[in-house]
Amino acid sequence: MHFDVEILLRFLLAALWGGIVGSERQYRSKSAGFRTMIMISMGACFFTIMSIQIGGPGNPDRIASNIVTGIGFLGAGVIFRGENRINGITTAATIWAVAAVGMGIGAGYYFPAASASILILFVLAVLPYFENIIERLNQSKVYSIACPFSENTTTRYEEILKTHRLRYKLTKQLKENSLISITWETEGHAKSHESFIAEMMKDGFLEKFEYV
Repeated sequence: MHFDVEILLRFLLAALWGGIVGSERQYRSKSAGFRTMIMISMGACFFTIMSIQIGGPGNPDRIASNIVTGIGFLGAGVIFRGENRINGITTAATIWAVAAVGMGIGAGYYFPAASASILILFVLAVLPYFENIIERLNQSKVYSIACPFSENTTTRYEEILKTHRLRYKLTKQLKENSLISITWETEGHAKSHESFIAEMMKDGFLEKFEYV
C-alpha cells in the first residue's frame, strides 16, 4: 500500500474548511452544523479524488459531476416553510457551497478552495449585520384584525396604516354574523410597524389583533 501524503493533506484541509464554516452554523443553532459540514466537505473531496482516479485523464469528472446534483437532495432536506416565510435556504446554500469547496480541495485547487471558504464565512458571519439594517428600513408584516362590523371599518384602519406610513394591500375580508375579519400585507420602516402595533394594542374596539 502506497502512503500518499498529498491525499491525506486534502482530507485534512477539507475537514478544516468544512469545520470552520460548520462552527459558524453550529453557533447559530442551524440544522447543518459542525460535524455535518465536515462530512459534506470531506465527502465531496473524496468523491472528487475517486472520480479523478477512476475516470483517469480522459474522464476525470465521471463521479464528481454528480456531486452537484446529489448535494441538492441534502440541501432540500433543511428547507421548510414556517409562518409567512421559507426557512433553511441559507443553510441549504451553505451545504452546496461547502460541497464545492470539498470538490476544489479534492481536485488539488487549494487556494481557490480556501478563498471560497473565507468568503462563505464572511457572508455568514458579517453580512447578517447589514441584512438587519436593510430589514429595519423595509420590513414586511401581515396584520389581521377582527372587530364588530361597521361600514367604515376597513377605511378606518387603512387610514391608520397610512398615518404610520405603511404601504398595504388588502388580502382578506370576511364578515361572519356581527364580526368582520380583515387581513393586510404591509411594508414599511421598522419604527412605522412598531408605532402602528402600539396603537392597535390600545384599540379597545378590536376583538382580535395579530401579526406575523
